[in-house]
Amino acid sequence: MLASGSGTNFQALIDAADADVEISLLIADRPGIGALTRAEAAGIPSQLIKYGQFADRDSFSRAAIAAAEESGAESLVLAGFMRILAPVAVRRYRNRILNIHPSLLPAFPGAHAVAQALAHGVKVTGVTVHFVDEEVDHGPIIAQRPVPVLPGDTEETLHERIQIEEHKIYPEVVSAFAAGRVRVSGREVIWS
Repeated sequence: MLASGSGTNFQALIDAADADVEISLLIADRPGIGALTRAEAAGIPSQLIKYGQFADRDSFSRAAIAAAEESGAESLVLAGFMRILAPVAVRRYRNRILNIHPSLLPAFPGAHAVAQALAHGVKVTGVTVHFVDEEVDHGPIIAQRPVPVLPGDTEETLHERIQIEEHKIYPEVVSAFAAGRVRVSGREVIWS
């Protein structure tokens, strides 16, 4: 797993881990983040790979791949990871990198999805779990869950309700993927 922040999605994945899901390593790109504390509390190995220590995204991604492979990871799960992995990582883990995004993609890709949803006046936004490809928030969609936008919502209140759904849907998808019940054909994701 890769994380950049407080680790609430990471914690939801820890709490819901089942026989099919083994979290072999947490890779953090910044020191002192909550996800590292959560990994330590759960007895999950972690490795800090500081983004700023690398010349470019490709070098950082290669270091992350090396750490993941050394841990025996068969896939990568991004849990609040705020970096874009280089194409080398996508090629190595094609259709095996999962990400969660706080909108109903393809609407509002990128880092400011909640603010964009409010600015556009949408009545419904939501959560998308998708495979990572070479473009930002573009890969095949695995699952989505709607979240209504309520009158008077702020970024904080809407994001809190989105996170409630994230913490439900992400463990469900990760478990199904780990059990081999999710596969990709082109852009179509097939559940069995």
